[in-house]
Amino acid sequence: MDNNYFPLHLIPCGKLAQVKELLAAGNSRRRMLDLGVITGTVIQALRRSPSGDPTAYEIRGAVIALRSEEASQILVELL
Repeated sequence: MDNNYFPLHLIPCGKLAQVKELLAAGNSRRRMLDLGVITGTVIQALRRSPSGDPTAYEIRGAVIALRSEEASQILVELL
């Protein structure tokens, strides 16, 4: 893992990040790929729920809620 890459769930709301690696496996990986989470995809963190989990992200024009457990499997670089 490159030092400039970190899990998606750590990016602050309002910031943009680009997917660098998908660590998920099995059904979770398939779901991420179906949502368009592939290398190079730009994702914006929109808002966190009051409890802090899940977080709403804009991915390829759609708003998707991901739990920290899922988002931690997506390595990104801030833009």
